[in-house]
Amino acid sequence: MSQIERVAIVGGNHGNELTGVHLVKRFQQYPNLINRASFETLALLGNLKAIEEGKRYIDKDLNRCFTNQSLQNLQLSSYEDTRARALQQILQPQNQPFVDVIIDLHSTTANMGLSLIFCDLNPFLLRLGAYLTSINPMVKIFVNPQSREGGFLRSLCELGFVIEVGAVAQNILNAELFKQTEQLIYAILDYFEGYKQGSIPQTNNTLTLYQYIETIDYPRSDADGGLRLRGEIQAMIHPQLQFRDYEPLNPGDPMFVTFAGKDIFYQGESTVYPIFINEAAYYEKGIAMYLSQKHQEVV
Repeated sequence: MSQIERVAIVGGNHGNELTGVHLVKRFQQYPNLINRASFETLALLGNLKAIEEGKRYIDKDLNRCFTNQSLQNLQLSSYEDTRARALQQILQPQNQPFVDVIIDLHSTTANMGLSLIFCDLNPFLLRLGAYLTSINPMVKIFVNPQSREGGFLRSLCELGFVIEVGAVAQNILNAELFKQTEQLIYAILDYFEGYKQGSIPQTNNTLTLYQYIETIDYPRSDADGGLRLRGEIQAMIHPQLQFRDYEPLNPGDPMFVTFAGKDIFYQGESTVYPIFINEAAYYEKGIAMYLSQKHQEVV
């Protein structure tokens, strides 16, 4: 693995996720908090205009604008497309070294605690995950290979990943989760420093991972006359499933409940582990939850 020389911490990729916004502002005001002797650390705000207006985005989701095709297409002139190109110039400057690590800070209305989201089974990141879960049992590791091609900010470098913190409402700060996220960032930076100095802490050689299986939408009516891409939702997350991210969902367990009170059960053939359950920002994307498999990985 290449050396870590530059690390970027980005908050406010979504303007209404205030944990990352105010952590980055804190780091910008007090850079000594994230400075380490052996590498440079940048603290950047993502969607500046959306942060100012308290919105997730202005024209489109900034965290889907980092595909090579989008970044190279100068005809795309939405605010987010323009901002994505500006961020790329900071993170991947011409004739200068690129950042080696991107830590993209997000918060979620789902009850995901402190989650790290990786694009793949990168051995270095898996060892990082094993260390973090050994010192903090709240930390969970979710691997979503599809995100490599999804235009996510973290896809700009091999060691890009997300810290996803919840449950916290949009445009709200939760002091306890804020502090836990801050301490997690320091632990990550200290791990990088230890790696650079050849003194990585010893951890268990196995790591519990949650790997992406599929995305589940809400039950919907048929779209009417093609006016909508999807019909209206016909059911809600079942009370027995709400806030139970990373907990087992077994075949036959209640998954949704209709507005008339009828239960809809999980029809899969094996136990799965839902995450991003009832994420507020995903209603427009047609996502009720992700399903994942839980397994042990040797690191």
